[in-house]
Amino acid sequence: MATLKQVAAHAEVSVQTVSNALNAPHRLRPDTLERVTRSIELLNYRPNRNARSLRTSAVELIGYCVPSWPDGQAHLVMDQFLHALCTAAENTGRHILLFTAPTGLDGMPVYDDLHARRLVDGFVLSQTETHDPRHGWLKEQRIPFVSFGRVWQQTTQPGPYVDVDGASGCATATRHLAETGRRRIGFLGWPRTSGLAEDRLSGWRRACQQLGLPTDGLAVHCPEDTLDAGADATAELLDATEPVDGIVALSDVLALGALRELARRGLTAGTDVGLTGFDDSPLASVVSPALTSLRQPMDRIATALIAILTATPGDGAEPAAPADRLLQPELVIRGSSAPG
Repeated sequence: MATLKQVAAHAEVSVQTVSNALNAPHRLRPDTLERVTRSIELLNYRPNRNARSLRTSAVELIGYCVPSWPDGQAHLVMDQFLHALCTAAENTGRHILLFTAPTGLDGMPVYDDLHARRLVDGFVLSQTETHDPRHGWLKEQRIPFVSFGRVWQQTTQPGPYVDVDGASGCATATRHLAETGRRRIGFLGWPRTSGLAEDRLSGWRRACQQLGLPTDGLAVHCPEDTLDAGADATAELLDATEPVDGIVALSDVLALGALRELARRGLTAGTDVGLTGFDDSPLASVVSPALTSLRQPMDRIATALIAILTATPGDGAEPAAPADRLLQPELVIRGSSAPG
């Protein structure tokens, strides 16, 4: 196997230049980077991950705890996130190591063991909760981490994060339904204990207030994120003295439940009731009518997470300011919100 020195000699550059090509390509001129990359490929050079980690303390393997879902169900959106995360890591010459752990502090020995044995040099966290204990523990241990999602109900975040602006997204969905003529727009959410749910609810409420639309009695807190819960909540909104003519759902799952209840009543989404979801899951485009939904920019999220976690002082890749880590979702308009 070729060595770093052999690659440098072949490309007629210094060893440091080869190192920069591998670890900080932005430092090199395009023609130099191309020449070094060609030599690496021709000589089939493969960096020694253990040696590089010991020498530079750079993140080479990144740990990610795979969330568990009720009844062993798959989560299509988080599956998309995992694929994007692996791709983003591989684009920097790194890889993701998957593992499972108990929730809360009970799972911290797993994180500690993986880091202590140098199996990973840092972690990407997801499924953040209110006062999530992982962040504080990792920060105290000085173990590098970055989180997909904020820790709710805290004045300051305990570590770096990248998140989607759910409040802004739900406000956009609400304005979209209003533009199609809807004037009583309900909201399907989760329990008030969920910071994410309250954030998205606030976007719906703010948009309704700005548009002069009512909100009293139009928000239903579903006990869980299921089709049945979405259907039951939709029935509640439709059975009110003044039924809704639009629904903003916190998730695609709840929206699909709403779609089922509308069909059961002989109503058509997009004609009788405007309906939007959140996540733009694979099912959104295959149901009838197709579901208007807010798409999370998974590729950009994953790229930002890896960039923050692998940045080192002075390499020109410092983490962005907190405001820059809050990414906007895209409203994908389909038949479920078409004008009546």
